[in-house]
Amino acid sequence: MIDAYEDPGEPDCRGGGRYLWWLVMRQATRSVVGALISSVWMVLLAATPYLMSRAVDDGLAAGDHGALAGWTGALFAVGAFNAWLSIMRHRTMTRVRMDANFRTVKVLIGHAVRLGAALPRRIGAGEVVTIGVGDVQTISGSLTVVGPGFGAVVAYLVIAGLLVSVSVPIAVVVLLGMPLVGVLVGPLLGRLQGTETEYRERQGVLTARIADLAGGLRVLNGLGGKGLVADAFHRDSQRLRAQGYRVGAVTSWVQALGVGLPTLFLAVVTWLAARLAARGDITVGELVSVYGYVAVLVGPVAFLIECGYQVSRGVVAARRVVRFLRLEPMPDTGTRDAPAEPAVLYDPESGVRVLPGRLTVLAGALPADAAAVVDRLGRYVPSSATWGEVPLSEIALPQLRQRILVADHEADLFADTLRQLVAGPTDRDEATIAQAVRTAVAEDIVRGLSDGLDTPIDAQARNLSGGQRQRVRLVRALLADPEILLAIEPTSALDAHTEARVADRLHTERTGRTTLVTTTSPLVLDRADTVHFLVNGKVAATGTHRELLDAEPGYRALVARDEDAEEILR
Repeated sequence: MIDAYEDPGEPDCRGGGRYLWWLVMRQATRSVVGALISSVWMVLLAATPYLMSRAVDDGLAAGDHGALAGWTGALFAVGAFNAWLSIMRHRTMTRVRMDANFRTVKVLIGHAVRLGAALPRRIGAGEVVTIGVGDVQTISGSLTVVGPGFGAVVAYLVIAGLLVSVSVPIAVVVLLGMPLVGVLVGPLLGRLQGTETEYRERQGVLTARIADLAGGLRVLNGLGGKGLVADAFHRDSQRLRAQGYRVGAVTSWVQALGVGLPTLFLAVVTWLAARLAARGDITVGELVSVYGYVAVLVGPVAFLIECGYQVSRGVVAARRVVRFLRLEPMPDTGTRDAPAEPAVLYDPESGVRVLPGRLTVLAGALPADAAAVVDRLGRYVPSSATWGEVPLSEIALPQLRQRILVADHEADLFADTLRQLVAGPTDRDEATIAQAVRTAVAEDIVRGLSDGLDTPIDAQARNLSGGQRQRVRLVRALLADPEILLAIEPTSALDAHTEARVADRLHTERTGRTTLVTTTSPLVLDRADTVHFLVNGKVAATGTHRELLDAEPGYRALVARDEDAEEILR
């Protein structure tokens, strides 16, 4: 099975079926062994009725007790060996499925890391969750066709050959049965792929909406929009349920045919064999063997139908994985060096100019406008922004990431100790960490934890409050010590007293280095060296906080939290 640190290989992203075949070929030896063991196991199941027929004809009918004992012993030996083969088949196929599962997970995680900040801009969180939780399991389950599926085909052909030796008409009926199964089940499997694809798409959308609701429930409550969003979610969930019923309806027919058709085979062939035995065309022992062969044949036929069902679902899931793997990270065509000395960051689209060594604040009625400016200045979206007259798109991306840090107020927090969470893999001395904690006014967080900085923190810091999480993110950004810090709403969840202290300490700590903050808080704006007032994503005025209060009624209304601020700006 794939090692945790082993390279999973380069996946084949030309289609869902190609991806499944790639998973098989990455463990070709194990897949061949699984197919071989499954084939022998299923063929030996057919040996049971043959040995029984020999025991009846050569032992019971002839009155030969020695022959009866010999064939009975052979029957026991074959049964015991086949039981061991069944164990090995199950173990091998479990390894095949687990390898496919872990290999797909590694491929997905590796690609998510390569996408980096482009990931949330290319695909919704709900889609990623659906792929990681549901589709990976479906893909691994579909590889059942490698073992029992292949073995079912071999057993079907072997049993048909054995039936030819007993009766050609019976063999013809059995051989014609499989095309009949394909005719009946094939259209259902095609329909299942269509309904399953639509169901998965709706499921991804609904999962994304759940994530959005969980993150914004407090805001929705404050705006009185919880009921409206809940009604929309209820309608979407009802549509998903209806689509799930359609998938279930098709699935029920496939599974019903998987049980019904083999049983129909058994009835037809048994009736035909009984008539042949009554006419004396076959012996009683051959009648027993025919009944046994057909009873054994129920398994392979059912396996083939089940494998068709699993592969159909696996192709749908693999297409979603392939679609994710086809997403490309942000292209890095930059070859020029970043400015050697501190220089101006400029966004022509908005007119924002960030002077080096100063604390600049963007204030706009729509937080998304300010965040869009930060995305352009941080080169997370294509733009014509420049740094010291050099287009950001022409600067090598590693240099930008090393010197410019975008600190999002909703950035992920991974499970670890608080020390590792804020400092990362870089060794930071206690004094440096303590200074960053003090600047973010996070001393009370450290004191309140049982083991201080060595206290384990849950994923997304769920064991901390919203304001504490925000200060932890700020500590992490400060410890990164970037030349240029672009912080999005770093104090939005803090009370006024804490926010004022953070603003004072941040201004002092970042003296001489470039800092850009997006906020409409008067407490932060009053500490800024420069404030850009944004209207519809463009700079409407620039100055200090006091100058803009005196000169711009729209700005005054905005920072005063005027309910009609947005209307005034329009």
